[in-house]
Amino acid sequence: MKEQAEVRELKVNRYIIIDDEPCKIVSITTSKPGKHGEAKARIEAIGVFDKQKRSVVFPVKHKIEVPLVEKKSAQVISIMGDTAQLMDTQNYEVFELPITEGARIEQGKETIYLEALGRRKLMR
Repeated sequence: MKEQAEVRELKVNRYIIIDDEPCKIVSITTSKPGKHGEAKARIEAIGVFDKQKRSVVFPVKHKIEVPLVEKKSAQVISIMGDTAQLMDTQNYEVFELPITEGARIEQGKETIYLEALGRRKLMR
């Protein structure tokens, strides 16, 4: 799911969609308006799922798409190599996610995952 927002409303540590990828904003710098133009904002962000750094420049009044990123909790049902089988604690849906680096999960314990644009990622 996504919604629209103006570039001037964005803040650091919020999310933006760049190249159909949800990204977390690292920095925003704005320039002064020119003689015949309007102020521009340079946004640098890192992809939530692929950790790739991206940067875009938009006019401040431009409308862009912002993803709705949800943090959800799930119970770890089983661990199979580098994949974990999880059950959402809200709707009891069972699914599998790859275990990310630095994720400390144990079978039977709760963990946190992110969901954005129909994709999921294990947080911890």
